[in-house]
Amino acid sequence: MHDVASAAGVSRGTVSRVLNGGYVSPAARASIEAAIQRVGYVPNTAARNLVRQRTQAVAFLAHEPHSLFLEDPNIGSVMLGANEALSLADYQMVCLVIDSTRDAERVSRYLAGGFVDGAVIVSARSRDPLTEAVSRLHLPSVCVGHPPDLTGRIPYVGIDNRASARAVTERLAGTGRRLIGMIAAALDRDSGADRLQGFHDAMGERFDPNLVVEIPLYEYSAGMRGMEELLQREPAIDGVFAASDAVAAGAMEALRAAGRQIPDQVGIVGFDDSTWARRSRPELSTVHQPAIALGRRAAEVVLAQLRGETVEYGGILLPSPVVWRESA
Repeated sequence: MHDVASAAGVSRGTVSRVLNGGYVSPAARASIEAAIQRVGYVPNTAARNLVRQRTQAVAFLAHEPHSLFLEDPNIGSVMLGANEALSLADYQMVCLVIDSTRDAERVSRYLAGGFVDGAVIVSARSRDPLTEAVSRLHLPSVCVGHPPDLTGRIPYVGIDNRASARAVTERLAGTGRRLIGMIAAALDRDSGADRLQGFHDAMGERFDPNLVVEIPLYEYSAGMRGMEELLQREPAIDGVFAASDAVAAGAMEALRAAGRQIPDQVGIVGFDDSTWARRSRPELSTVHQPAIALGRRAAEVVLAQLRGETVEYGGILLPSPVVWRESA
């Protein structure tokens, strides 16, 4: 700052006012900005943040296995949306992937160390030690999704998974399918459990628990295995609701391997409207999940808390309409 002041012919205090958003004359500001470029001055962010007790960073916490974090386009889209909103507010995003109990403990210590000002949490489970740590630290935060045990403690942004699953299943049933099963995934989190409940709602008295195969994660390979098991349980199955597009794409591969034609013999629908849906052949009927908008809105909720604003703990739900394509 001494160098900038000397090059601009002003006092160090005038330089400080420019750097901290204070008022100086237009001529002095122009002279200081030119001097900054000339001497290559970069503010010491660490020192500034120490004084302000702010890091200008927000954590993006994804509680997923590393392989699924790379495979699932929804997580990437949520991350991009969050980064867009944070960048506009001049915040950095710190991406942290939690793949194990050790990761959860390490990240909890990191959050407690004051390295970030807030957190966007994706794929949290019920009784998740990470969300418990965030809640205990009173860190400005938001969940993408709605673990029920966090009601009233951490605000959330999401979609109505149950109603959307019911709607896409009802439309599948409306095509005349008589033996409809489900490949249900991620039942340890609200999205998976709610999608299964929506399927149950739509099927009503026709619901057959034997035609529900449970898999642990929203992943392609698990979708293949789930479809193979469904075919073993009921070879005449003619309709399938897969809990995600990645799961549906794996199920479609298993159906093709079994010689079943889509949609003539088996209609299949997914959930997310991700790149999996548009890459599938035939293209996949699904539910549109506004992943980028979810990430953007989640980051905005954290930023509002950092500005001291009151946020809605009842949750923010974005529209998630059915998108109908050739697979059903």
